Amino acid sequence: MPRVFPADSVGLVKPQTMQIEQPLQLACGQQMDGYRLVYETYGRLNADKTNAVLVCHALSGHHHAAGYHSDDPREKPGWWEACIGPGKPLDTRRFYVVVPNNIGGCHGSSGPNTRNPATGRYWGPDFPPLRFRDWVQSQRQLADRLGIDCWAAIVGGSLGGMQAMRWALEYPERLRHAVVIASAMALTPLNIAFNALARQAITADPAFCGGRYLDQGGARPDVGLALARMTAQVTYLSDSAFAQRFGRALRQGSFARGQVSELQFEVESYLDYKGKQFSADFDANSYLLILRMLDFFDLAREYDDDPVAAFSHALCKFLVISFSSDWRFLPERSREITRALIAAGRDVSHLEIATDRGHDAFLLPLPRYIDAFAAYMRNVGDEISQ
Repeated sequence: MPRVFPADSVGLVKPQTMQIEQPLQLACGQQMDGYRLVYETYGRLNADKTNAVLVCHALSGHHHAAGYHSDDPREKPGWWEACIGPGKPLDTRRFYVVVPNNIGGCHGSSGPNTRNPATGRYWGPDFPPLRFRDWVQSQRQLADRLGIDCWAAIVGGSLGGMQAMRWALEYPERLRHAVVIASAMALTPLNIAFNALARQAITADPAFCGGRYLDQGGARPDVGLALARMTAQVTYLSDSAFAQRFGRALRQGSFARGQVSELQFEVESYLDYKGKQFSADFDANSYLLILRMLDFFDLAREYDDDPVAAFSHALCKFLVISFSSDWRFLPERSREITRALIAAGRDVSHLEIATDRGHDAFLLPLPRYIDAFAAYMRNVGDEISQ
């Protein structure tokens, strides 16, 4: 019997691949003469092509943001199923939602785990170093190929929110709204430190082989990548969320005499599962590349470190959302964005959601968050209809 999908789901979806031969001049000075982008779309583009919404994924995200790839009842939906679909904030009855897998990623778009056309070998560590403006440039070229002159909105959480802000400065006339969720104008030293730990874990894995593990055809640095992900996973939840979800419950063993060496807490089992799951699905070189992009991102650097001067170039309206228990991207980071936008005379709304779910809250169907996001996007849709 065919699987019956929820009424508010986009149902079965299929990734699309676009080979872009137009040269991409990178911020590092190198040029990509062509590259591949994998992306998914949900909903329909209207006749005048004004209802398109670009969704920028976070660090470990990809193009599969909503719906399902098969009828298999065991398959989980895309990573932002909570927000994309009929009647949801990104309502596919009104919007044409485009979600690309960024170049440098590892889910089909050109990246370290794809082959360099000049050599026939895997790019590996030789893949060009990227900056956020390179992602924006590639997304602009995708928009050009799709015939989209102006996005109704560009939406992103965490690293995705940084992309939305960069879009607003690079191509201010090509988006009407930017939705920046749980993000920041630059990483704090603490965040850079967490990224440094992740890099050390990956590069210290004996299977890393200087990043040439795919050419070796043997083991991959799965242990190091899993440890890097475990380190990050700790920062995505709050102390309260960990306590409520796991407490001090044991997965195995007991405190009885002679059995202590066999002990494993539930939280340890959870982190171990997350690490192994991630290492099976992600590429270590891609992870290293994106971590460095995060470290180097600074929206105001080229504007004499003045965020007000930076945002004075933006023309769109902004919605900024933060979460009270997010200690990876503290609410204060969103307040800094909001204050700079106000000082620059931009139209901005800011909402801080009270929750104990930590940074991962932006992925969850929290009622106040979903309601506020949906209300804002309804106004975006109404603007299109006028």
